[in-house]
Amino acid sequence: MTAPGKDYIVDPNSLDFGNIIADIDEIRRHNAQRFEMEQLTAVIFEDREKFRCAGFKDVTNDEFWVRGHMPGMPLMPGVVMLEAVAQLCSYFAHKYDLLGEGMVGFGGLEEVRFRDPVLPGTRLVLMCELLKARRNRMIVCRFQGLVGLNIAVEGILKGIPIPTDALAKMMSSVPPQGS
Repeated sequence: MTAPGKDYIVDPNSLDFGNIIADIDEIRRHNAQRFEMEQLTAVIFEDREKFRCAGFKDVTNDEFWVRGHMPGMPLMPGVVMLEAVAQLCSYFAHKYDLLGEGMVGFGGLEEVRFRDPVLPGTRLVLMCELLKARRNRMIVCRFQGLVGLNIAVEGILKGIPIPTDALAKMMSSVPPQGS
């Protein structure tokens, strides 16, 4: 159950996990993260009128953090939960071209609360709702991450456009390490 006075962004009982809107290949069309940094398994819900989206991350024993966080009691790190949320928000922002840039980066977090642990063998259901979008400036999204019907993480995420062309130009002028 949610905490008193809290509402789910999307009713988790209404989510159809068999209705995959975006699998990993579709997510990769919109998000740059690869390998260990891919933190979304699928997107299963989009509401373009209310600017809401839901997806999930199936947490396995093969996650890069399991061995060391914490030995004998693996807990999904909060920063990894936030990365998963950021990837859902980024997917939605890119798909609907809300920022007008090729990449969305963290701009800030507010009111973040970690309420329940996320363990290997569970499914972290992620939900986001766009609160504000200023093209070429920022998106602001409310988010929740659930395990079952329990809110494990919630807060406000701010995403900013990353000027990929300018960064690529800067990186091309940096000498390789070890030179």
